[in-house]
Amino acid sequence: MKFETLASGSKGNCSIVICNNIKLLIDIGISFPTLKARLEKIDISINDLTGILISHSHSDHIKGLQSIIKKTNLKILIPEKMYEELQNIVPKNRVIFIKDKNKLTNVNIELIHTSHDVPCSVGFMITYDGKTLVHITDTGYINKKILPKITDKDLYLIESNHDEEMLMNGPYPPFLKQRVVGDEGHLSNRQTCEYLKQIVGKNTKYVFLAHISEKNNTHELVLKEAEKVLKKDVEIVIATQDEESKLVEV
Repeated sequence: MKFETLASGSKGNCSIVICNNIKLLIDIGISFPTLKARLEKIDISINDLTGILISHSHSDHIKGLQSIIKKTNLKILIPEKMYEELQNIVPKNRVIFIKDKNKLTNVNIELIHTSHDVPCSVGFMITYDGKTLVHITDTGYINKKILPKITDKDLYLIESNHDEEMLMNGPYPPFLKQRVVGDEGHLSNRQTCEYLKQIVGKNTKYVFLAHISEKNNTHELVLKEAEKVLKKDVEIVIATQDEESKLVEV
């Protein structure tokens, strides 16, 4: 299994997971030319893709969707409940409805129900050839009931959206600050590190820290906090807005 973030942040999010011949995008919050250029750097064309998983309907996760629909024949993989929000963008014949547990040839995809201010939002646990990626962004918390299920996996992408002090002292109006810190908002550096302490295990090789706010966080703060709780044999990758991450393999 290989994984890379193509963009991550408030302006647009997109990742790719490669399981041999199955190549899935997770979200499409970047333009078609940007997607094409960043995929070409790892010798993948748009035509090589199998489909696109969508985590939720906010524009920084779907704003490239309309262009993808027009320019390709790719299928969009979403829970049925999410289609209500996307039906004006995605024709029904381009959708594959996925359930909580799914099998795509030899790739298992399990949904992780998240808590965000949209009718339907999900993360993903993707398993191939004995290796597992856990991909969680845009959630106010992670339900403690699922923590055992996502513990000691090979690769994590988890949001580390804001530093609580920077947010509260920053430029956002009060209502927006409350949205960010609420149960349907985003995970702070502190919250993310608390979860990482519980779920990262001996099999964990990489932790991607993602969806980092440009106004209420810094890469240095994210890294500093994560290094306090992660062992040195776990590689931390800071996912950025304007360029792709390294391509990792587990």
